[in-house]
Amino acid sequence: MSSALKQTFLMIRVNLGSLPRRLWISLSMVLSVALVVAVLSGFLAMARGFEAALAGAGSPDIAVILGGGTNQETGSDVPADAIRSLAAMSGDIGIARNPGIARNGAGLSLSRETVVPIDIRGSDGGEQTLSLRGMDATGPGLRERARLSQGRLFSPGASEIVVGARIAEMFPGFVVGKTVRLGAVDWTVAGHFTSGGSAFESEIWADLEAVQSAFDRQGQVQSLRVQLDGASGMAALRVGLSGLSGPPLTAVSEADLYAAQAERTESLIRLFGWPIALLMAIGAIAGALNTMMSSVSDRAVEIATLRLLGFARLPAFAATWVEAVLLSAAGAVVGVVGSRLAFDGWQASTMGANNTKMAFQLEVTPDVILTAGLLGLAVGVLGGALPALTAARLPLRAALRARG
Repeated sequence: MSSALKQTFLMIRVNLGSLPRRLWISLSMVLSVALVVAVLSGFLAMARGFEAALAGAGSPDIAVILGGGTNQETGSDVPADAIRSLAAMSGDIGIARNPGIARNGAGLSLSRETVVPIDIRGSDGGEQTLSLRGMDATGPGLRERARLSQGRLFSPGASEIVVGARIAEMFPGFVVGKTVRLGAVDWTVAGHFTSGGSAFESEIWADLEAVQSAFDRQGQVQSLRVQLDGASGMAALRVGLSGLSGPPLTAVSEADLYAAQAERTESLIRLFGWPIALLMAIGAIAGALNTMMSSVSDRAVEIATLRLLGFARLPAFAATWVEAVLLSAAGAVVGVVGSRLAFDGWQASTMGANNTKMAFQLEVTPDVILTAGLLGLAVGVLGGALPALTAARLPLRAALRARG
């Protein structure tokens, strides 16, 4: 081992051995870095959880047909004539005109759907806007991850609802068998369902005609959900839609629809989270600079004495820099562990698709930990550079004055 390395390791041991003399100011640096890491982890976990909730709702085998020139169900309108034309094209007219929609034992794998925003008073007394989705009886079957957790599905034509798991947790009034008032109609809670933590769990499902009747939306269909007929189903469906008369209709895969919605909100969360974290990081760098300058000042005699004994400038520089990086690494670990305990699995909600409430879980994933941890280490790398340079260039006469 070279003498420079031996000198560096020895000076690191001396620096770390003197930490008890500077315990409180060193702890302040650790905690400031931990706070930066925890804040960034919280924002990134929120973005990741929102993305996961929407990504879990989308399937590449399901297409959503929208009208009105919009890429969301809100504002969309699918005319009844277009629905009849699609049904006719999938009948006995021939394979050449098949619009790419799969069939099941009862006919087309298709669900007419409409979404109605409803205001529900929560346990805290405040009102929340939720999504009541009217759908055909085939609708639940087109959500492959949806499973009944309690009760049963709604009956066709009946004023019955099936409530997503997250809504059932947040609003205790949606007990299976109880009656709740939505709009001007009393609805019976027929069951609860789960959907792998996806955005569907923030919806309430009911029979389409019952929703249309209760909210004076007779005949209104905002979207069609269809099971695609094989890998070429989407292309065939788009060709079929282009040949229909009337207002243009567009088809998008369910996965792409929710991915686009997730990207917008995720970008917004990151847009707020990163500037806040970076501003805090700048403050933490200033704190690290102050801590390490204090460390150099406290050990000025030791450093200069070692220099007089033949230690080079590089070990003094490296030892001080390593101390700063180790303190910031300790802060990063504390921040990551704290954010994991505080945020992972924490329930949150925001405005989702159709301008209604969507609940999701924060997810502190490995990439979140890595990103936040690297920012914490950067605080030590940047904050320790100037004090390390100061230690390397410390005048030897400082030691001589102290010894004299």
